[in-house]
Amino acid sequence: MRKDAGVADRTSRDEDLMRALYAEHAGPLLAFVSRLVAGDRQRAEDVVQETLLRAWRNADRLRGSPSSVRPWLVTVARRIVIDGHRSRQARPQEVDAAPLDVIPAADEIDRALRLMTISDALGDLSEAHREALIETYFKGRTVNEAAETLGVPPGTVRSRVFYALRSMKVSLEERGVTP
Repeated sequence: MRKDAGVADRTSRDEDLMRALYAEHAGPLLAFVSRLVAGDRQRAEDVVQETLLRAWRNADRLRGSPSSVRPWLVTVARRIVIDGHRSRQARPQEVDAAPLDVIPAADEIDRALRLMTISDALGDLSEAHREALIETYFKGRTVNEAAETLGVPPGTVRSRVFYALRSMKVSLEERGVTP
């Protein structure tokens, strides 16, 4: 009877993990895969479903390192798309190959992954730090312009940017990205 309880407990943990993975990663993963499959929504959903199924099969491995889940999911999804492309190439062509021309090149995939990681790291910042970074780095405003926009002294903007960059560096390092 204890063995059955252990199996039920593991099943419950796996279901909780899958719910959490789906809630946190399905949307961004679908957007990423949609770009890889040239906007084919049905195919993108199939790839996301297969990716999450593989995550479920590897639940024990994923549970041990939560910070590397999204890169793992993106890598698996990309490989599923590549495998699908290769299998279609091995068969006689049934339809026009024009949609395959819009599959992003490796540089675009790396850029998309980098942007997703940076976006996640920005989400870890406090609202004040994030606003200071967005005003100075992303909108290209000077410290004085950012201070005027945010309604705080320039010294506060400098301080917030300093601490935000420091937090971003730590966050990116934790995600395995060298800033």
